Amino acid sequence: MSLATRINLSAALVLLSFICLTAFALERAFFDSTESALRDTMSSQLFALMAAAEMENQQVIMPSNELDALLGLPASGIYATISNPTGNILWQSSSTLGTTLPKPPLLKQGEKIFNKVYVDDKGFYRTAYTVLWPTQAESVELTFSVITDLRSFDKQINRYRASLWGWLGAMAVLLLCSQAIILHWGLSPLRKVGRELNHIETGQQRQIEAQYPQEIKQLTDNINLLLEQERQQKIRYRDAMGNLAHSLKTPLAVLQVNLQAGAQQQDKQGMQEQLDRMDMIVKYQLQWAVSADTKQGTRVNLLSTIERLLNSLQKVYADKAIAVQVIVDSSLNFRGDEGDLMEVLGNLLENAFKWTRQKIIIKAEQRENHLFISIDDDGVGLAPEKVDELLQRGVRADQSTAGHGIGLSIVKNIVQAYGGELKIGKSHLGGVGVRVTLTF
Repeated sequence: MSLATRINLSAALVLLSFICLTAFALERAFFDSTESALRDTMSSQLFALMAAAEMENQQVIMPSNELDALLGLPASGIYATISNPTGNILWQSSSTLGTTLPKPPLLKQGEKIFNKVYVDDKGFYRTAYTVLWPTQAESVELTFSVITDLRSFDKQINRYRASLWGWLGAMAVLLLCSQAIILHWGLSPLRKVGRELNHIETGQQRQIEAQYPQEIKQLTDNINLLLEQERQQKIRYRDAMGNLAHSLKTPLAVLQVNLQAGAQQQDKQGMQEQLDRMDMIVKYQLQWAVSADTKQGTRVNLLSTIERLLNSLQKVYADKAIAVQVIVDSSLNFRGDEGDLMEVLGNLLENAFKWTRQKIIIKAEQRENHLFISIDDDGVGLAPEKVDELLQRGVRADQSTAGHGIGLSIVKNIVQAYGGELKIGKSHLGGVGVRVTLTF
């Protein structure tokens, strides 16, 4: 199921639920309002009926016009009755002819009701009020009732319901169409990315070239980063194989000469040295090729990595009681492979611990897309003319000074793979000062 289909389906379900709940709430509100209005109308009719009624000789007398034309129209839907406390009807409107009405309620003096009643499955609204009616002889209790059947009320509710669902349905269709149009427009950058990826796959272009909204830009940047890294990886593997072949020429030639001449006992040590050298060359070239797999878009906390390395190194060099000052903000992150960061910091910090006397200062800061790391120690320092030699590729197996051979060459290769820079000079503490710049 496509992303657009999922969103449209989810939106339709949410909209349907919202419309149903809205319709129920509006219908309930309209029902209550209409019922309240009907109750007020019937109360007014009831009081008008009471105002027009007269008692003579225990008989109820009403005006000939009966107050309301509908009360004189048979089966008009509006009915009125006057009854005594025993429920006997003393007077009823002409509209009651041919209609079976509910029995008059038996109420106490001063009691008033408004309720819904049913007779033979036919519903009525009824309002009734019992009063003490004064006469010349004595006062009698009379119950005045006004009754309305549900036909007009239900018809009004049904008209409103039909209108409500019609408008809500039209609004739902309009909203769904608007949602589909907006979604089609909103997802157009993703479709465009898909087309560009297809072009990349078929070789028509090398990377994603168009400009995209901020929410997608990070994705496209990471894709371009991965594509570029893949190309760089292929180049580095090719270079590594070429360098490996070139580096193995000399030891292979020496072995071949020894074998052709018939190796004597005294030549075995030299042959073993060549084999060891070949093994170191292979490992170095493979490490160099693998170290190119950088900038994968992950974020590694710099301070946490430094602290982990320091915990290990301080145990190893506990006898030196080295004071380490770390000036690194806890929010700084390295964007790339955690193994590369561990390799760079591990080699540089190990060198610092080996050669320092008492103090090491570690600083880091970020400016735009560059991460700057500095490590200073108060050791014996390093001669400037030795720096370039120690950073050269291919001299790894020939280095005899611990801490300034293999590690520095690996650091240099990893830093270069990140488009960064490695500088080694004199520290303000008197020892070696290392400056590393990594580009995101």
